[in-house]
Amino acid sequence: MLSGRRVLLGVTGGVAAFKAAHVARLLIAAGAEVTVVMTEAATRFVGSDTFAALTGRPVYTSLWERPGEVLHVRLAHEHDLVVVAPATANLLAKLASGLADDLLTCTLLEYQGPTVVAPAMHTGMWEHPATRHNVRTLAERGVRFVGPVEGALAHGDEGLGRMSEPEEIVGASSAALASSPASDLAGRVVVVTAGPTFEAIDPVRFLGNHSSGRMGVAVAAEAARRGADVRLVMGPGTVSPPTGVSVDRVLSAEEMRAAVFAHLEAADAVVMAAAVADFRPKQIASEKLKKDLGAPELTLEPTPDILRELGEARRPGTVLVGFAAETSDVEAAGRAKLASKGADLLIANEVGRPGTGFGGETNHAAILDADGPNTTLREWTKTELAGAIVDRIVARLD
Repeated sequence: MLSGRRVLLGVTGGVAAFKAAHVARLLIAAGAEVTVVMTEAATRFVGSDTFAALTGRPVYTSLWERPGEVLHVRLAHEHDLVVVAPATANLLAKLASGLADDLLTCTLLEYQGPTVVAPAMHTGMWEHPATRHNVRTLAERGVRFVGPVEGALAHGDEGLGRMSEPEEIVGASSAALASSPASDLAGRVVVVTAGPTFEAIDPVRFLGNHSSGRMGVAVAAEAARRGADVRLVMGPGTVSPPTGVSVDRVLSAEEMRAAVFAHLEAADAVVMAAAVADFRPKQIASEKLKKDLGAPELTLEPTPDILRELGEARRPGTVLVGFAAETSDVEAAGRAKLASKGADLLIANEVGRPGTGFGGETNHAAILDADGPNTTLREWTKTELAGAIVDRIVARLD
């Protein structure tokens, strides 16, 4: 249940914060992608570098560390589950009252999905009427509590208030996801392409592009998160595929075409996020071309137009999504490509400038619809854009 899921782990300021590192490790071992948000008080008990090393991802501690980005909104929208371990009495009071004065509480207030809370505090604090009231309020709102339990507390005390063991917290996290509403792509097959294609010049050199595969991987992860059977056809990009999806590794445009068409009959949707090379050498040298013989003259020919072929060959009801990487007149070029390829949706994506497009964390993109509303050029994180694409696919399939 946790495989391929994106989990936000909130860590607050208590002695039990050190055990949150084990929670993170177990979540990752179960296949989850974990992002940690710490309160300032939590950093006094365990360092953020510990969680960064365990998760391989940035650790966030402040609303202000990403100027120009509404960080708490992005974090709330990008995750499938929130786990707070440990959760102090202060955190429970803020959450019950709707207070939001740091990154974690702002994110929790914005977040709408399943939430698991593992309280940890001294017995008197846990049994105080104010805390009991806050727990009842949060439980009525659907927050799932795990613990606390009897055991050793800080200052050598014993009693009810010890945080549950990490294994129990991860088990509750899995159960929370299992009991959440059914995914809207359950039972659907989604084929996604990602990354570049490399077209051989000789056994050493190739023609290619700067695509990393991040956008296609984000779409595959989003579709899998929402219950789809995802078939990812992936060129030689620089990112790893998400867990829980079937992966076909390919190198050239011809190989990508063959792999996509092998899945087409079963597909409910095909998302051509790959940056397929437009041209390839007409002849491939059988041996390495020697530099001292001078620059070779290459005769190029077009590669297969996979998107156009899919537009002609797909069965009725299969949703087809294309991508256009453009450096100017992005929307106009995208509309022309949408009309000529027979796709339902086309993502017109600006490339060629720092920070967006190939290899970047964000995309400056428009979503163009063959017979529905368009979303004009704007900046997205790749995860946000993937979510918007999958939303459009679901709407068409419904």
